[in-house]
Amino acid sequence: MNQQPSRPQAPAPIPAASTPLEARKLAEYLLESMNTLLGVIERETELVRAGKVREAMMLETHKSELSRRYVGAVAHLKASQKYLTQNAPELLTSLHRHHDTFRAMLQVNLTVLATAHAVSEGIVRGVNTEIQRRNIPNTYSAAGQRVQPGRANITPLAVSRSL
Repeated sequence: MNQQPSRPQAPAPIPAASTPLEARKLAEYLLESMNTLLGVIERETELVRAGKVREAMMLETHKSELSRRYVGAVAHLKASQKYLTQNAPELLTSLHRHHDTFRAMLQVNLTVLATAHAVSEGIVRGVNTEIQRRNIPNTYSAAGQRVQPGRANITPLAVSRSL
C-alpha cells in the first residue's frame, strides 16, 4: 500500500487560433491587454517621477493581474504563430509593430524605476555613512596616526522596506 505522491498535472495545451475570427479576437485581446497594461505602467512612471512612490506601489496588484493577462495572450499568440504566419501575416506584422512600441514604453518605465532605486540607495548609503562617522571614536596611535576602529565600533543601520 505504497502511495506515491500525486504529480502536479501539466497545464492544458493552449489552443491555437484556427479561423480568421479567432485570429482577429486573439489580436484584439492582445492589443487590449497591452494597452491596458501600458496605461498602468505609464501612470506608475508618472508617479515615481513625481516622487509619489507610495501611490505607485498601490498599482502593483493591478499591474500584476494585467501582466498575467498579457503573458497569457502572448502564449496564445505563440501557439497560433503558424496559423497567423500563413493566413494573416499583415495582422502579425501589425502586432509586432505595436509590441515594439510597448517594449519601448516598458524600457522607459524600467529606467525610471532603476533611477529611483539608485537615488534611494544613495540616500540610505549617505545616511549610513553619516551615522557611522558620528558613532566611530577618533583615536590615535602612539605615533600620532589615526587608528581605524574595529567592527565592534560600527553600528548597523536598520531600514524598514515597508513604507
